[in-house]
Amino acid sequence: MEKQNSSVETLFEKAGDYLETKIELLKLQAVNTTSDVTSSIVSRFAMLLVVTLITLILNVGIALWIGDMLGKMYYGFFLVSGFYIIVAALLYFFRSKWIKRPLHDRLIKKMLN
Repeated sequence: MEKQNSSVETLFEKAGDYLETKIELLKLQAVNTTSDVTSSIVSRFAMLLVVTLITLILNVGIALWIGDMLGKMYYGFFLVSGFYIIVAALLYFFRSKWIKRPLHDRLIKKMLN
């Protein structure tokens, strides 16, 4: 009878150890997923910042060049602004297809890996 009690106790101990290990594993997986997603977002933000600065400087140069060709500097800025208004309208109308769905899918894929 005592042997049976020790077997049941051993079984409960092993089950408790398994549960503790499983909880620890889930915590580590959550930390890994969180750090992966966070680092991905931060790195993309840094790249976005650099690309934004490059684009800004390039657009000022293009606007000045176009303005010089047209005879009035502000014409170049108006043309560049008009181009970006068209781009913004396209992004607004196709935001779900071009931005929302791909970003949504990418985030889900990242979190499930």
